[in-house]
Amino acid sequence: MSEPSPLWNGTALHMDQLRFDEGGLLPAVVQDADSLAVLMLGWMDREALERTVAVGEVHFHSRSRGVLWRKGETSGHTLAVVGIVADCDRDALLVLARPRGPTCHTGATSCFHEPLLGNAPREGLTLAPLFATLRQRFAERPAGSYSARLFAEGDLALKKLLEEAGEVVLGAKNGDHENLVWEIADLLYHLAVVMTAQGVTPGEVNQELARRSRGER
Repeated sequence: MSEPSPLWNGTALHMDQLRFDEGGLLPAVVQDADSLAVLMLGWMDREALERTVAVGEVHFHSRSRGVLWRKGETSGHTLAVVGIVADCDRDALLVLARPRGPTCHTGATSCFHEPLLGNAPREGLTLAPLFATLRQRFAERPAGSYSARLFAEGDLALKKLLEEAGEVVLGAKNGDHENLVWEIADLLYHLAVVMTAQGVTPGEVNQELARRSRGER
């Protein structure tokens, strides 16, 4: 008997341990790795899962067409894989990914926006699109980009972060709501630049905040 192929190097779970249904499929829920928003549900067979792992972008099996397809192959709104986790029965997958653009074909961030009972989840403050853009600017450094300039001049980003923090304090002290919103956006932008430059991910910050909310601080 051949050795089962690992889904990911170093993981304890192997492809052969997953429980595909009678049609050879597994449901795969995609979650934003940074904002934790649930983005969509798709179906994977072995080929789609293997391709997802090999390429690092989410692939599905189309039940209507019976073919392999890459999410965003037409729209360009792809999903970059961060991790994959199976549920306790090993018959469903949770895929953590970073979206490039809206996930839903309607242009919505998430496919889950049609209320059945109660209200659809409200999109709170999310910096995922900003971080996606900054990662691209950091990698490509396009000419004329303010973000690229900040990445090239590291001290400038730090100085701007300190400057914007002071502006937020002044805005709050003066009670100017509109200006305060503007300055908070500036502060968050420059903070995101520094985080991206230093390799700090939103997921890491989320984990630290979760630890503190559990009273571990």
